[in-house]
Amino acid sequence: MTTNADWFERAAQVIPGGVNSPVRAFRSVGGTPYFVARAEGPHVWDVEGRRYVDLVQSYGAVILGHAAPEIVEAVVAAAGRGTSYGAPTAGEVLLAEAIRERVPSCEQVRLVSSGTEATMTALRVARGFTGRSRIVKFAGNYHGHSDALLVEGGSGIATLGLPGSAGVTDGAVADTLVAPYNVVPTLTEDVACVIVEPVAANMGLVAPVPGFLEGLRAECDRVGALLVFDEVITGFRLARGGAQARYGVRPDLTAFGKVIGGGLPIGAVGGRRDVMAVLAPLGPVYQAGTLSGNPVATAAGLAALAALDAAAYELVEARATRLAEGLQDAFDGAGLTARVPRVGTLVGVHFGPEVPVDYDGARRTDEGVYRALFHALLERGVAIAPGAYEVVFCGLAHDDEVLDTVLAASGEAARVVAASHPAP
Repeated sequence: MTTNADWFERAAQVIPGGVNSPVRAFRSVGGTPYFVARAEGPHVWDVEGRRYVDLVQSYGAVILGHAAPEIVEAVVAAAGRGTSYGAPTAGEVLLAEAIRERVPSCEQVRLVSSGTEATMTALRVARGFTGRSRIVKFAGNYHGHSDALLVEGGSGIATLGLPGSAGVTDGAVADTLVAPYNVVPTLTEDVACVIVEPVAANMGLVAPVPGFLEGLRAECDRVGALLVFDEVITGFRLARGGAQARYGVRPDLTAFGKVIGGGLPIGAVGGRRDVMAVLAPLGPVYQAGTLSGNPVATAAGLAALAALDAAAYELVEARATRLAEGLQDAFDGAGLTARVPRVGTLVGVHFGPEVPVDYDGARRTDEGVYRALFHALLERGVAIAPGAYEVVFCGLAHDDEVLDTVLAASGEAARVVAASHPAP
């Protein structure tokens, strides 16, 4: 087995669609997915030996760079002491303390095993605390694949053109209300919570308009609903205290994932002490997990957070700024109609004349142009996500030399794409 095609064919025999997460199958961009053999710093190598500058970074989970020495050392040391105990550990306490210290709204923290589990738990906690059933989410916000939230989601759902999912019953989403992003809805007193991506990063990149997050806080307060921030992507990537620190809006509950595991599977939900007190064993809301607080994942997460000081965020934001400006220059120079929004360390690519402010605007991106750009970049050694509704991630390993490579390839790729997709 030496080629990507060989491995994909073999995978398809034992894994549905040949992948364990749908976007990886390249259905929306076409072609055969590359199978990663190893990674280091800003690069990944496929099984055929090709090296790519990686702007996927495990969809934001990796911020220090692949195989960062401090992460590897922490993982090796933790694994040498055992990989799972089914009992409390000091590491999970230290990680919860590290989250609380950085995010003051998280007075208590419950560790779980994924971002999906974190958002699912947040909803259960909100319903248990308020005694109400209804939740409000926003079109284009993706909160994982739990039934109640898998309606009008972004990310892979947008890529695949699915309104939700087969297997999700009408009853599962009967209490889920969907509102347009960047519009503050009027809530009724049967709403348990509003869940929102404070910066939408699963329908491309859509920033909150001024007053949106503040308006959600005020409206939740008016009717006694809880405000839940899904910071699985933005948490510890946008800023040391996440999007809530950047925008100065304090939620009641926050869901985390990705960065807090240093590239290993983990999630967390944190919030007000009185709200979190409804969780078992203190309260009546049940939640459990054999691998919750896994010692290897918590060790990796602690190492990642320890490396992310103020200087690190300034550096990543400077690199994201250069990347966004360089991509915009490349598209403009080639005559492609595109917008490259940036929010802090996050960069988006939208093929259309205007920066979107909601899901309808995000879906107007030209997926055909994105598809062509994806392959043109891949041929030149740069990997972006195989779907038009993800964001572009750079991190501490993407130094000026790496960005020079990316922007040179982007200029060439943009010209190739423009030649095959002339402006109307």
